[in-house]
Amino acid sequence: MTRFEAVLFDAGDTLIRLSGSGETLLHRAAADRGAGPLDPDEVGAAWQRVLDRSSTAEEMAKGRDLDPERHRQVWTALYAEAGCDKLLPGLSDDLYALTVAAESWEAFEDSLPTLRGLRARGLRIGVVSDTGFDLRPALDRLGLTPYLDTIVMSFEHGACKPAVTCFTTAAERLGVAPERTLMVGDNPLTDSGAVTAGMFAFLLPKPSPAGPRGLTHVLSLV
Repeated sequence: MTRFEAVLFDAGDTLIRLSGSGETLLHRAAADRGAGPLDPDEVGAAWQRVLDRSSTAEEMAKGRDLDPERHRQVWTALYAEAGCDKLLPGLSDDLYALTVAAESWEAFEDSLPTLRGLRARGLRIGVVSDTGFDLRPALDRLGLTPYLDTIVMSFEHGACKPAVTCFTTAAERLGVAPERTLMVGDNPLTDSGAVTAGMFAFLLPKPSPAGPRGLTHVLSLV
């Protein structure tokens, strides 16, 4: 008998990711406003500042993934502080609208095959994500939802990973014991909280710019 009865996945940068780069979104936001081409060097520098600041302890402590309005406020402020509004006034608001839009997200090429493989083996499947906006429209658009038995999102749950309740809530909804559950993610600081919940964890490396995510390795574990 297989060790696992259920597999939980992180969402962003595990099953799905923003299409293109942050620079691509900035250029698109400006184009949607009817603005002329932005300076590529300035756009690259602004987005690098976003990347450098977005994962700091100070930013993470602002509770952006616990409330949709707070999520919008924190991210638009971060975009503005990184210099996006200097590129074009109001660009931070437009950039935020793009980042939460369902059409801005894509699935990794091995996401659907992996979910299909798990379903064919009779496993229960869930998503546990730290997010301040609803990922369901993106998951629906990308065809992932039919394979998901539960979705636990931090802004609805009132807690972020690595809080144990994020993982145990998902397991309870699936009707599977934690010790029979595998968590798949990419962040050792958050997704490894599954271990504290009594689960097993499989952590993926940083994703490549193109190609599969490496999710098919999960099939060899179940």
